[in-house]
Amino acid sequence: MNDVKDYIRTIVDFPHEGILFRDVTTLFADPRGFRMAVDRMLHPHAGRRIDMVAGLEARGFILGGAVAHQIGAGFVPIRKKGKLPAATISESYTLEYGEAVMEVHDDAIAPGQSVLIVDDLLATGGTAEAGIRLMERLGGDIVGCAFVIELPELGGRRKLEALGMDVHALCAFEGA
Repeated sequence: MNDVKDYIRTIVDFPHEGILFRDVTTLFADPRGFRMAVDRMLHPHAGRRIDMVAGLEARGFILGGAVAHQIGAGFVPIRKKGKLPAATISESYTLEYGEAVMEVHDDAIAPGQSVLIVDDLLATGGTAEAGIRLMERLGGDIVGCAFVIELPELGGRRKLEALGMDVHALCAFEGA
């Protein structure tokens, strides 16, 4: 298998009928595939200074931690509301049916640090946008956003690029 996409399993009708769930746990379980994904997520940012990697809950923690380790950067978890133990700042974002809130510790980064946002999936871009806004509120300089999978039909790339973000995904799947 030479493509990251080859390591991703599709599960039909999960979590609801009509959904094709793209399961990255099969990618994570394969040492060659996981290493390939981490290396390829970093490739577009070669030569850039990256001080911190911000991983979006939950699979972004796995990827973000590996990416941060690979380049010797720090790691910042961006979590759902109520999951972090110290003082936080919050950012709301829109879901298909309502709103959610992401949080980060208010001392997670120092102003001026360069930050790479990492997650497994770019769909509508709401979670990533919340993560970007949190890092910017703390004074971070976002160098880009790295994803394993993009669902282009849902418009997340357009949303993030409209914010001035450099967006890279390792593969794309059609359909939501």
